[in-house]
Amino acid sequence: MNFNNKAILVTGSAGFIGFHLSKKLIQEYPSVTVIGFDSVNTYYDVRLKEERLRLLEETSKRPETGTFHFIKGNLADKALVDSVFSKYQPEIVVNLAAQAGVRYSITNPEAYIESNIIGFFNILEACRHSCDNGALGVKHLVYASSSSVYGGNKKVPYSTEDKTDHPVSLYAATKKSDELLAYSYSKLYQIPMTGLRFFTVYGPLGRPDMAYFGFTNHLVKGETIQIFNYGDMYRDFTYIDDIVEGTSHVMAQIPKEDENKVRHKVYNIGNNSPESLLDFVETLENCLIAEGIITQKGKRELLPMQPGDVYQTYADVRELEKDFGFRPKTSLKEGLSRYAQWYKSFYQSK
Repeated sequence: MNFNNKAILVTGSAGFIGFHLSKKLIQEYPSVTVIGFDSVNTYYDVRLKEERLRLLEETSKRPETGTFHFIKGNLADKALVDSVFSKYQPEIVVNLAAQAGVRYSITNPEAYIESNIIGFFNILEACRHSCDNGALGVKHLVYASSSSVYGGNKKVPYSTEDKTDHPVSLYAATKKSDELLAYSYSKLYQIPMTGLRFFTVYGPLGRPDMAYFGFTNHLVKGETIQIFNYGDMYRDFTYIDDIVEGTSHVMAQIPKEDENKVRHKVYNIGNNSPESLLDFVETLENCLIAEGIITQKGKRELLPMQPGDVYQTYADVRELEKDFGFRPKTSLKEGLSRYAQWYKSFYQSK
């Protein structure tokens, strides 16, 4: 599937992944129309979301790029969602809008039900009715899941064939629910759908609630950084460019029918290389020192495991490689270096 002359709806377009995906699409396909949808909520610093939207608007004004339209709204607003589908008639929908974060789901569970369950349900219903009255409708729905669905699985690397019946956070439970809802709608209404289990995404213009961003802010202020499970944790850190490239590959190809004649597939997108949290902090500090953001390494406070956290994440990406000839490749040092360069230009040059 070529994206030129296509209308693509990207929910969460002011978010981290949604911004980078939207930017890639309008930069690479001069006749694409990207419809961005986002509530621009205050879960984290709105200035970052506004900067992402500014960059998308700026990019779309260039003569050689595609078109970007932005709608501010909440996915839980069914009437608004339906009106967007009616007006723009997207052929491809990429649902990246969600309430993210494991720890936040413990203190604010309502936000996860509204965004991740009700919001996603409204997207599914809109996709279903996009084919009413003989309309061509949505040809492919790609939606964000999460490595969190694997819960406390001991078997590594995590395979999409593993059972995911024991989530350890509400966030994980909502993402597992999304996969089940998507499968049922794909079965009932013959809508091709693909779920992507993202593994610890990081990079420029990222989310301040993520560990690498929080560590940086504390280090800049000379504050002690808190490291949970006494540093004995591993994460499959995945650079944003790899996430976006993998997502665009998946968007372009609808899944084949499974044994039940359902066009629904789930993939892992991770770096296939878990890093120790202590090594991660060491690499981050070195990159920040190299950019002159900090002058020395910071103090560390080692704490017990937090509720909802897991010991390790580790993506098996063989299915992704087999079906698309793609696997993430950006090293942690390279990715954190690019992040440090952006952080310096965005926060310290102003």
